[in-house]
Amino acid sequence: RFITPKGTYTMKIMAVDYGESRTGIAISDVTEFLASPVCIIKEKNTLKAIDKICEKAAELNAEMIVIGNPVNMDGTRGERSEKCTFVAEEVAKKVNIPVNMWDERATTKTALNMLSDNGTFGKKRKEVLDAVAATVILENFMAYRKNHRDEQ
Repeated sequence: RFITPKGTYTMKIMAVDYGESRTGIAISDVTEFLASPVCIIKEKNTLKAIDKICEKAAELNAEMIVIGNPVNMDGTRGERSEKCTFVAEEVAKKVNIPVNMWDERATTKTALNMLSDNGTFGKKRKEVLDAVAATVILENFMAYRKNHRDEQ
C-alpha cells in the first residue's frame, strides 16, 4: 500500500471486463496513477472464467478488484449486468480482497476509439479490445476514487 500526501491509502487495483468468451484484465500501479492492460482470459465457461479471474488477481497481487457492470444506457439492468453481478459475487466469495462493481457504459466504444486512434485494426484489435476496455474501466474508477478520497 501507498500513503498519499493527504494520508489516504492507495493500492493495486485489478479491473475486469467480463465477456461471454473473452474477459479483459487491467491493473493499476500501487499509486493508482497508471492503469495498464494485462491480458485477455479466453474462457466460455463462466465458473472457469471466475477461477481464472481469481488466479490472475493473486498473480498480480491485486488488493481490490473492480468488475465492469454493463448497465443499459437508461440505467436499467439487463441480462449482461445480471451475469456480471453473478461473476462479482462469486469472485468475492473466493478472494480476501474487496470486489466492486463499476458502471462501464460506453467503455467499449471508448476503447475502440483509442485503438482506432493508435491504428490498431482487424485481428490485433480483437485480441486487445477487452483488455483496453478493462483499462478504461479502471481509469474511470481510479479517477472517481481520487476525486472522492474523503468519502472512503
